[in-house]
Amino acid sequence: MFFVYLGIIMLLPLYAQFKVKSTYKKYVQVRSTSGMTGAQVARLILDHNGLQNVKVVEHKGFLSDHYNPLTKTVALSSDNFHHASVAGTAVAAHEVGHAIQDKEAYAFLRFRHRLAPVASISSNISWIFIIIGILSTAFNSLLGIGIALMAVGVLFQIVTLPVEFNASNRAMNQIIELGIIRNEEEPHAKKMLNAAAMTYVAATAVAVMELVRLIYIFQARDDS
Repeated sequence: MFFVYLGIIMLLPLYAQFKVKSTYKKYVQVRSTSGMTGAQVARLILDHNGLQNVKVVEHKGFLSDHYNPLTKTVALSSDNFHHASVAGTAVAAHEVGHAIQDKEAYAFLRFRHRLAPVASISSNISWIFIIIGILSTAFNSLLGIGIALMAVGVLFQIVTLPVEFNASNRAMNQIIELGIIRNEEEPHAKKMLNAAAMTYVAATAVAVMELVRLIYIFQARDDS
């Protein structure tokens, strides 16, 4: 049973990464009928939503696209920034979706931003307590502390899911409303966004499974 579990937590994230990369590589080769680069798509949607203060910049790296709420910047990877493709359109619109969330003070986004620094610290130090607690039953209380710290990181990942799905929904609505894609391109854009979302779902599922496993270990020791 343990090896089945180990296989799942190792293969699920790998499959999700493979899926998003293969889907992206497929649709980055499909030129969008609008002929707009990712940078142009992002700028159009931002301006349409009154976000002229948000900059669109190029960012090095493969699928390194992101929105920075501190600098009010939509950063697009080079391929998406310069080229006109269905994949680039979907990704650019998704990142702008986060900018719109920021403007509208979307509750889950706000909560995630507040939780992020705490989750980063707790996730990094949780394994120190967990490893010590697992190695010695005399330090079972440290295992409990590690689990509690880990739970904060898991909560962050859970909160990330509605943020990402909501950004994708906003993206599809915007590119359809503004006529950036045609009807035949909608399924392709959705596949790109769904593949990207799978990476977050897989990461969250693995984190929850690991948390549940550790809680089971802790309770079994506590009851013995």
